[in-house]
Amino acid sequence: MSATPHAVELTGVLARAASSKLGRDIVALDVSRSLAIADIFLIVTAGNERQAGAIVDVIDEAAGLSGERVLRREGEAEAKWILLDLADVVVHVMSVEDRELYALERIWKDAPRLDLDLEDEPKQVAV
Repeated sequence: MSATPHAVELTGVLARAASSKLGRDIVALDVSRSLAIADIFLIVTAGNERQAGAIVDVIDEAAGLSGERVLRREGEAEAKWILLDLADVVVHVMSVEDRELYALERIWKDAPRLDLDLEDEPKQVAV
């Protein structure tokens, strides 16, 4: 079983939102074959705590505009690894250090990557 078309579409929306706030190294992993609780992990690196907050805010806004909502949030106080649970999609906004330390891509190395095609997306200059 692979991720639902809805989850893939939502992931694209959320990834573009994260990219608009200069989220880096954005990766989407289809974890649906291994997990029953989510279809996709979207992983984003934030350069600092303020940027992590901006990325979280824009993802929350983009989800709302798509008719979705964040069901659970964790880690906002520390802003090192913020997890947003949207049921089918779980977003991980991570500091550079935590992303290297926890290496989610290595843990989920067998999960197929989604092509997000973010290169042509305009980038916002200010955070």
